Amino acid sequence: MVVISPGWDLDVERGPDWLIVGIRCGHDKEWDNPPLAESVWHLLDQSFTHRVVLDLSQVAMLHTWLIGQLVQLQKRIGTHEGVMRVCGLTDRNRDILRCCRLDGFFPNFHDRGEAVRGHAETPKHPR
Repeated sequence: MVVISPGWDLDVERGPDWLIVGIRCGHDKEWDNPPLAESVWHLLDQSFTHRVVLDLSQVAMLHTWLIGQLVQLQKRIGTHEGVMRVCGLTDRNRDILRCCRLDGFFPNFHDRGEAVRGHAETPKHPR
């Protein structure tokens, strides 16, 4: 289901005890958008869960404003004993988080499935 929040297109999927939110900016300037943290928190509140996977594969660049929103959301979810995981980061966005020393703050996974399971798939090697 696509939820249109002012300035954001949020692709929302519900799973058992999880909300999976794909984030796309509604226009070119992400920092002009209303607070993302509040939009996602509202979705979590409506879904009666505090467990979310944010799919950031459609986010071209993690600007400092957007990183601040992710930190705010992570802290808010944590105060409600919830879980926030991210997936789909580009190499560039992974590097940005590493430079900000936030790469360990956001549990990061390759895709939505790995994020829900909470672990990365181990490659299967022949014996």
